[in-house]
Amino acid sequence: MPQLGETVTEGTIIRWMKKVGDSIAYDEPLFEVSTDKVDSEVPSPASGYLAEILVAEGATVDVGTKLAVVTDAAPSGVPVASAPSPAEAPSPSPTGAPAPTEPGPATGPAAVPSETEGAPALGEEGGTTGTESNGSGLVLSPVVRKLVVEYGIDPGSLQGTGKGGRITRADVLSLIDRRAAAAMGEDAPAPRQVAPAVSAQASPVTRGAPVAGPAGAAAPGYAPVAGARDEVVPFTNIRRLTAEHMVRSKATSAHTLAVIEADYEGIERVRKAHKDRFKEEEGIGLTYLAFIARAVAETLRDFPQLNASVAEDALVIHRDVHLGIAVDLGQRGLIVPVVRNAEGQSLRGLARAMADLAERARSRKLSADEVAGGTFTITNPGPFGTFLTAPIINQPQVAILSTDGIKRRPVVITAPDGTEAVGIHSVGLLALSFDHRAVDGAYASAFLHELARVIESRDWEAEL
Repeated sequence: MPQLGETVTEGTIIRWMKKVGDSIAYDEPLFEVSTDKVDSEVPSPASGYLAEILVAEGATVDVGTKLAVVTDAAPSGVPVASAPSPAEAPSPSPTGAPAPTEPGPATGPAAVPSETEGAPALGEEGGTTGTESNGSGLVLSPVVRKLVVEYGIDPGSLQGTGKGGRITRADVLSLIDRRAAAAMGEDAPAPRQVAPAVSAQASPVTRGAPVAGPAGAAAPGYAPVAGARDEVVPFTNIRRLTAEHMVRSKATSAHTLAVIEADYEGIERVRKAHKDRFKEEEGIGLTYLAFIARAVAETLRDFPQLNASVAEDALVIHRDVHLGIAVDLGQRGLIVPVVRNAEGQSLRGLARAMADLAERARSRKLSADEVAGGTFTITNPGPFGTFLTAPIINQPQVAILSTDGIKRRPVVITAPDGTEAVGIHSVGLLALSFDHRAVDGAYASAFLHELARVIESRDWEAEL
């Protein structure tokens, strides 16, 4: 399993694009993998023939696990075959996670020598790169370190179930679930389970059996049962991980909503005057989102406590604005790539960066590092004509902004002499979900007021 990002420690094989016995060219897509950050197609590190598939579709394994063997010559006597059966896949550990192995070197998808002469093996198991001590003598993977810091957990209080007593992601998430259940007065949830690997031919569900959803998706004792005319659509890995992330966010942050109306008439005039030239010069549309992102990056400089994260007993204020932009992947789910250092970019630069990230997100070309490290997020359901959306905070951030539908509406226009008239302007709502642990309502409301002022009064013509 290649290291697909600095904090990625495991991945799920979604689909093998080649069968045993197939020829394969260097850099040709070989398999698709899903991590807690991104879904990606992984190219072959060598040309030759796919001699063995060692990990079945649907199996989740650690970084460094050997996945397949590529040989120079076609394997003799090997029929064209698909992924191995569940019996051949890695066995789950008692916690439901795959039997852990030590993470391999952070070398990406490049191959390393295998025991088979002249054959590279994908994701050979190796040393312990990607883990480090937290200062208490415990060796923690990057994803575990991030979780214990995010949720203020003492690693010494955890009983690790991994190899050699190593603390795993499942161990930390189980403790988070127990805390959330205790806070709501519920019984402690069962340990988290990971669905076992299945072969490509296996039926994903049994008609009439209870349907297992993502953690927290249904209240205990209320598992639905599929009827004869019902369709059961198994959750994808990204859908399951999104569900877990959203449930944990609601259990962690004191979600509060503040909303303000903004007048986009100035932006609308600039868009109409420049959209054709902008399209010709940049190859992309001039959207409202680019203007909003520019205004958000500027406004956050004056409201840094919203560009922050909550630690155990402190607020960590980030000086750089790494702006997450939610991208809809249709039925596959949602992903939030990050525009780095948005505060230093122009309107054109932000428009280019967001368009590039969105295109590569939909074509599964993002790296895991491009969806990590965000400090503030914008979600944009506006193109669907939404009126008001209350988004869920993207942990460990403290706020997320929803930009809803912009429509032509009658508004009261006040002239410099104080006289009033009714006109038709483009207006829309800006909805901010914020963590009340980090800031109070007055601070969040002041941010929205300033954001609306920037949107309404900035000299956008000069930006283009």
